[in-house]
Amino acid sequence: MRYWLMKSEPDTFSWDDLVKKGEAEWDGVRNHTAQLNMKAMEVGDQALFYHSNIGLECVGIMKIVRTAEQDSTDETGKWKAVMVAPYKKLARPVTLKAIKADPALEKMELIRQSRLSVAPVRDEEFAHILEMAGGTA
Repeated sequence: MRYWLMKSEPDTFSWDDLVKKGEAEWDGVRNHTAQLNMKAMEVGDQALFYHSNIGLECVGIMKIVRTAEQDSTDETGKWKAVMVAPYKKLARPVTLKAIKADPALEKMELIRQSRLSVAPVRDEEFAHILEMAGGTA
């Protein structure tokens, strides 16, 4: 199993929206590096749900429930999307400020490539963020 971080603007699609839907297509990703990351995802992988733009924090964990297929929002047929489902809400959000301040996370892709909307997370980084969150709710 691999770990990921996936960003969404909460005023467009939030953790609560995902929980209400039960599962959703993670669509609209139009960056080549982010696309390569989504194509590498396997069913059962876990991803931190990160509220970008508003909040700037990890709020939950999703599971990948379907691997990359045609993005239903892309008329060109060029882009892919994965299907995700909520897994666990973090006991408390982990802010970008806290992540940046923690030396254990200094090499995290969220910091190194801050504009990347879908990024890998190392096993130890994922575990550390869960610890910072106080586990899951």
